[in-house]
Amino acid sequence: MSDDTAKTTNDTAPTAAVNPQAAAGAGVADSQPEPAEEVILDQLRNDLEAAKDRVLRSQAELENYRKRASREIEEHRRYANLPLMQDLLPVLDNIERAIAAAEKSQDVAGLLEGVKLVARQFEETFARYHCVRIGALHLPFDPHLHHAISQQATGEFPPNTVILVAQPGFQLFDRVVRPSQVIVSRAPDASL
Repeated sequence: MSDDTAKTTNDTAPTAAVNPQAAAGAGVADSQPEPAEEVILDQLRNDLEAAKDRVLRSQAELENYRKRASREIEEHRRYANLPLMQDLLPVLDNIERAIAAAEKSQDVAGLLEGVKLVARQFEETFARYHCVRIGALHLPFDPHLHHAISQQATGEFPPNTVILVAQPGFQLFDRVVRPSQVIVSRAPDASL
């Protein structure tokens, strides 16, 4: 090998080894994403933003649904008795007619018949809404349905039997609206 060739070879070899910036530059170029990777990263960023947007929209829709459902429930509660009120208005009309008729006439029998008709109309309206009279007379006393206001000694009925209903009770489906106020039998005193 000639000295010129050796000199050229020696000149270039140390330069590459001595130039750290050139070596670092080559490493930086390798760590930069390639164009295909950059496209994938952009797509992933876009997908992430779209997913965040969908989550925010879903949360807003859920909150709107909750508010709407709450308003509908409140409205239902507020107007739940509307059909009952509509059915009771004719009963009130009949009571007012009976009062007007009683003021014009002294016919007690007609007034009594009108009041009985209105009472029957009330019970029919209650029954349409599943509010019915509690059976009590001559039945065994039931503390869940009856409220005993007194006891009376009698030999005609077995003990703890309802012998008189002072005020009728009503129940709505299986729930007591008002218990019947009753007088209950007890065994006659043996000392008498």
